[in-house]
Amino acid sequence: MKVIKALLLGSYFYFTFLLLLITLQYVPLNFDVIFLKLKQEEVKLTYYNVAFFTHVYSSVFLVLIGWIQFWPFFRKKYSNLHKLIGKFYILVILLFSGPSALIMGCHANGGVVSKISFVILSVLWIFFTYMSFYYAKNLNFKAHQKFAIRSFALTLSAISLRLFKYIIVFLFHTPPMDTYQIVSWLGWIFNLIIAEIIIIYIFRKKNKNGIKIK
Repeated sequence: MKVIKALLLGSYFYFTFLLLLITLQYVPLNFDVIFLKLKQEEVKLTYYNVAFFTHVYSSVFLVLIGWIQFWPFFRKKYSNLHKLIGKFYILVILLFSGPSALIMGCHANGGVVSKISFVILSVLWIFFTYMSFYYAKNLNFKAHQKFAIRSFALTLSAISLRLFKYIIVFLFHTPPMDTYQIVSWLGWIFNLIIAEIIIIYIFRKKNKNGIKIK
């Protein structure tokens, strides 16, 4: 089990590093990148540009800091810092990353199929994050933890979407837009399924050990 955890954590940091490299392409404000070259109509829209760079610049911090919130040692030893980081995470999603993702979703590549997926993803991301905050505020930490796991699972879709894209292209050699339509759904639905499995496992284990969480 320790080996599996180490491999998962190592993979997480590796792909987070790759995501950071992608983000740095846009620093300072840079429109000369492949993704934006495919969005010639959108880059003419001021609100889209604001949403795009807001999302790119803010979301990377969520991936970088999110993992530490689920580390039991950190949560118990540095509970005040855990709360502070949690508030930062929630505010960034609710005020910046979530709304900007929703705008981008309405202009997603891949047509209606991808647009519907990214809009649903954005709405669920905002909803799960808010519910995590709501239950923490009301001291229902069991529900808070469940929604925090779901929220971070969707945060990690930034990584899983790109990972599935490489896997599908490598295995099936699908056309670019077909690939994008597939990963637009697979990138977050897969994460949510894993999140629900983790939730079931964690709370079944706690119930078995007699650990009570309000």
